[in-house]
Amino acid sequence: MKNSIKALCLFVVMSNLSCAQKTDNDVNTPVETTFNAELIVDGLNIPWGMVFLPDGSMLISEKSGEIILFKDGEKSTINNGPEVYNRGQGGLLDMELHPDYENTGWIYFSFASEEGEEKGGNTAIMRAKLNGNSLTDKEILYKASPNTTKGQHFGSRMEFDNQGYLYFSIGERGERDINPQDITLDCGKIYRIHDDGRIPEDNPFVNEPNAKKAIYTYGNRNPQGMVKHPETGAIWIHEHGPQGGDEINIVQKGVNYGWPVITYGINYSGTPITDITEKEGMEQPIHYWVPSIAPSGMAFVTSDKYPAWKGNLLVGSLVFQYLERLELKGNEVTYREKLMEDIGRVRNVRQGPDGFIYVAVEGKGIYKLIPL
Repeated sequence: MKNSIKALCLFVVMSNLSCAQKTDNDVNTPVETTFNAELIVDGLNIPWGMVFLPDGSMLISEKSGEIILFKDGEKSTINNGPEVYNRGQGGLLDMELHPDYENTGWIYFSFASEEGEEKGGNTAIMRAKLNGNSLTDKEILYKASPNTTKGQHFGSRMEFDNQGYLYFSIGERGERDINPQDITLDCGKIYRIHDDGRIPEDNPFVNEPNAKKAIYTYGNRNPQGMVKHPETGAIWIHEHGPQGGDEINIVQKGVNYGWPVITYGINYSGTPITDITEKEGMEQPIHYWVPSIAPSGMAFVTSDKYPAWKGNLLVGSLVFQYLERLELKGNEVTYREKLMEDIGRVRNVRQGPDGFIYVAVEGKGIYKLIPL
């Protein structure tokens, strides 16, 4: 039954909220889910990235540039972080651990950086090690150019694949008619590098004259979700469309995802961007949202703690302020459900090593979803 409440909604003053509500969909799947969303880290502004360390602690990146260590219920600040260009959507953004972190100690950061001759900033990738409450051994692995004072579309999600390659996104920086379709230019792309910044010899454009050798896909707009599929090992992304046309795509070597030649969105003014949604040689999304939900953060559920959600995809919504659950049949989205409706701008979602889902909400903090 459409728009009916399918989960118990519990509201506990200030720190707890849970709500699951069915949305209008073509497929009505009777899944009952009840949970409490417990606010475990409060007082955060824009918590962009979060990673879980082997000792059970959590690192959180604030867009302003602060790195927070949350351990044993207490917050502390990590010193000597990257120098960030905090403008518009840019700042200190995502974080990711090396797949063999316990032996290498490497933590990866994506952020807006002023490094370069031009005024403004662009997306950079850095790795560093954590020594006590300070970062050491900082190395810049990639820096997009040129800098620009525009404040939008830094992208910046990161993920390692099963072969140990690091993928990261850089948005088209508000230059849709210049950057996304040109492989000699940074921005509007997904990149693939070795863990130390070297360019893989089998990247798709390494032999193309003047191409940016780290590029793995192009024709992207502003991907702010990236995750490895738990079964296939493929890298999945979602990216912001304009007014409508947010997309879920599966990253494939050398593929053109079409922006802005094809899109299911329109300009914010209501005028068309293009009159086509498909074109030969350009990949179709496996799913798109109209209207846009402004997706940020992305996680597959593999935990036994949420048996009804196992194999589902979770995506945060900035504009509509909820967590979205998507059921999948292969690569097809068959059902959508709103969780934590009206909780606030959901910036990130991750499944922790303890099997619980953690959700970062702007202006509030990190919530832990506890099944009932």
